[in-house]
Amino acid sequence: MAFVEWLKVVLLGIVEGITEWLPISSTGHIILVNEFVHLEQSDAFMEMFDVVIQLGAILAVVVIFWNKLWPFHLKKNAPKESWFIHPAENGFMKHFQKFCDNYCHMDKIVLWLKIAVSCVPAAVLGLTLDDWIDEHFYNATVVAIALIVYGIVFIIIENRNEHKKPRVASLETLSFKDAILIGIFQVLALIPGTSRSGSTIIGGMLIGTSREIAAEFTFFLAIPIMFGASLVKLLKFGLSFTGTELTVLIVGMIVAFGVSVLAIKFLMGYIKKHDFKVFGWYRIALGILVLLYFFLIK
Repeated sequence: MAFVEWLKVVLLGIVEGITEWLPISSTGHIILVNEFVHLEQSDAFMEMFDVVIQLGAILAVVVIFWNKLWPFHLKKNAPKESWFIHPAENGFMKHFQKFCDNYCHMDKIVLWLKIAVSCVPAAVLGLTLDDWIDEHFYNATVVAIALIVYGIVFIIIENRNEHKKPRVASLETLSFKDAILIGIFQVLALIPGTSRSGSTIIGGMLIGTSREIAAEFTFFLAIPIMFGASLVKLLKFGLSFTGTELTVLIVGMIVAFGVSVLAIKFLMGYIKKHDFKVFGWYRIALGILVLLYFFLIK
């Protein structure tokens, strides 16, 4: 494969790594980039590549937030007191609770349960409507409208919350009800252009989470959702790759991983001192650009 083709792979990895985590729609950017950057690969491979490259981005979340996500510890690090308010006196539950106390960070186990509950709505509808959504919604018009609408929503929410103190300022105080509501907002991300991170951050802020908690929980939700989406695309494509296809996929994932690390650290640092309005204005501008290009220029 020519050197310029590898540069295109790197560019696509960069775009994925930046746009997957900032609430600006990776799909909108991929559509624009694909108009000008064409890899010499089959359409079926590129459809799979655009999704599976996200695995590199997901690995960045796992690495950065490992200490917040890994739920196990050695027995020597077990707390002196049981996590359970009402310890069982005998039977299976006693042994189960003892195992949890000896080897598990129970606060992180609870966090993963919240993540699992939050993923259910998007997982169910995503598996059911994946092909239908690709057929009817994966086009420039839908993406542009979603970019603009959600950009406006970001600005409205930030103006509304400007002098409000967030109700949820830590992952521990995020309830299961909150997690389910955020999961329902994640369903909106099935529409191309809405941005998965954008939808869940908006959902989090609407129900009263701080920007930092909304962003962190969004990153954590991405792990099972994007692994699942990648698995579906891999199975549809089939696991028979040529040497070139496999190399292209691996290079794209490595680049997406490296850029994602930088993008996530940038976003978490940025929102400590700034709001999301700049991303709202950017989305509006990008949506207008998409409309102008596909309806007036192309």
